Amino acid sequence: MYKLKVVDHFSSAHQLRGYQGKCEELHGHNWKVEAEVVGEKLDHVGLLFDFGELKKLLHEILARLDHRFLNDIEALQKINPSSELLARYIYAELQAKIPSQVSMVSVTVWESEKACAVYFE
Repeated sequence: MYKLKVVDHFSSAHQLRGYQGKCEELHGHNWKVEAEVVGEKLDHVGLLFDFGELKKLLHEILARLDHRFLNDIEALQKINPSSELLARYIYAELQAKIPSQVSMVSVTVWESEKACAVYFE
């Protein structure tokens, strides 16, 4: 079994509706996102999946979030854009784009150097 991980970043603002504390107010993060995939079969070159392609797919998803107010993004309007739910959203978006020879393992969303949320199935 082989596991690949790619990392990317984006910046955005959000607020947590119904949260009683400072995170209910509008605030922003410089998010770090890690995406991991797994698979068993390597191609004829010896690759599970091209890192460049995996980075590109993740970057396309994060570009839709970059420098945005997350609460205004249609897919996130009905849920609180918490780190946990943001990780689940990115996981689902990436899972829909990766080829069948690899499977999603997890998406980790870092909202600071000391705090992250991980989504996996």
